Amino acid sequence: MSKYYLAVDIGASSGRHILGSVDQGKITLEEIYRFENTLIQKDHQLCWDLNQLFAEILNGLKRCHELGKIPLSVGIDTWAIDFVLLDENDAVIGNTVAYRDSRTNGMDELVTKRISMESLYTKTGIQKQIFNTIYQITAVKSTHPEYLEKAKSFLMVPEYFNFLLTGIKKNEYTNVTTTQLVNAQTKTWDYDLIEKLGINPAIFGDVSMPKTVVGNFLPEIQQKVGFDCDVILPATHDTGSAVMAVPANDGIYLSSGTWSLMGVERMEPDCSELSRSMNFTNEGGFDFRFRFLKNIMGLWIIQSARRELDKKYSFDELCDMARQSNYFMSRIDVNDASFLSPTSMTQAIKDYCVKTNQQIPESIGELFACVYHSLAKSYGDTVQEIEEITGNQYDVIHIVGGGSKDDYLNSLTAQYTRKTVLAGPVEATAIGNLLAQMLKDGIFANLAEARTAVARSFEIKEFN
Repeated sequence: MSKYYLAVDIGASSGRHILGSVDQGKITLEEIYRFENTLIQKDHQLCWDLNQLFAEILNGLKRCHELGKIPLSVGIDTWAIDFVLLDENDAVIGNTVAYRDSRTNGMDELVTKRISMESLYTKTGIQKQIFNTIYQITAVKSTHPEYLEKAKSFLMVPEYFNFLLTGIKKNEYTNVTTTQLVNAQTKTWDYDLIEKLGINPAIFGDVSMPKTVVGNFLPEIQQKVGFDCDVILPATHDTGSAVMAVPANDGIYLSSGTWSLMGVERMEPDCSELSRSMNFTNEGGFDFRFRFLKNIMGLWIIQSARRELDKKYSFDELCDMARQSNYFMSRIDVNDASFLSPTSMTQAIKDYCVKTNQQIPESIGELFACVYHSLAKSYGDTVQEIEEITGNQYDVIHIVGGGSKDDYLNSLTAQYTRKTVLAGPVEATAIGNLLAQMLKDGIFANLAEARTAVARSFEIKEFN
């Protein structure tokens, strides 16, 4: 009988339950449940509907029981940065506000009054992004100080779901490093920094590593889903899981999805002024590795512009139209703040072209050619920066995640970076989640062996 492991992988727009098993050294996947994840407006804020998401988690677990495929363990990963505060009765305090909400505007100025940007980077090694947890929690302190006075626990989104399943609270390393509240050297909460911000350090729990057992399902959860199993910490930050599934132990990786995360894996953080000036980040990885990377706006721009066309065209059709408009030369800075959460992505692109004295895209093909080329150019610029900072030259870029299916973008990436591009696997985040569980169960001896199994289990396409 096959041994099953379950990855619950929740992204910014959808979630899915994927069962994994290993047969003769090859990893096999079976998606058994999928659901939508959409932002909601609540009290004039963009929020996550965590109650609905948890109901969907339970629905996927019930599906395991219906199929008669009971996993030995389950791991949950989500996006990073967002969090919940719990009171003394473990009730959520306030709204679970999403990182795309505007509440963090101006919060960097408040943080700078307490610690300089240079000192903050030296401590944490995390790039400045206005939606980082440090700015979100500063926004809470600024507008609702009573929330922090009531708070007894701080949990990031996947940690909160684990708590609902098990009744046990555990903070996980790869995710908490994205908060910009963790010291890159000590690899745990920077309590000096937290106290400087005027936040009670007691709400932050001990930091646990991937492969840690959280616990078993609560009795009421067992009754609802029809079985019990271990809840394991994967790399709960979806990028942390995706990078675990890169089918190699060297080279540049690009986790391509709503966000593009491009970087290299290192054993020590780089908190230098050069790294800070280029806006690189040192996020925690599996087994105390560091994901030295840059966040790039990614497929979000393409996805948003497509939605404004009422999804009339498939991504393949949009790529074909973009190819036919390769002559269009206007380019945007995909990391410009105007593209983070505009009312209209199409208009934001046109406004940027006006502001920078470039030709305005008129047709759908010109619009998407502008975005695709701009995104690939950003990858090329980032490769040059990685090589400058590290002093190393790299021959290969490994693209994993949903964006690895985009042959047009992969070809442009090879063109702009002048590197060989190896694309796949597509389900990298779920695979990485499963790898952590399999490593805990002794299926693989170490991450290098697990990555070798990924390379022989899934299709990898080459672009030059």
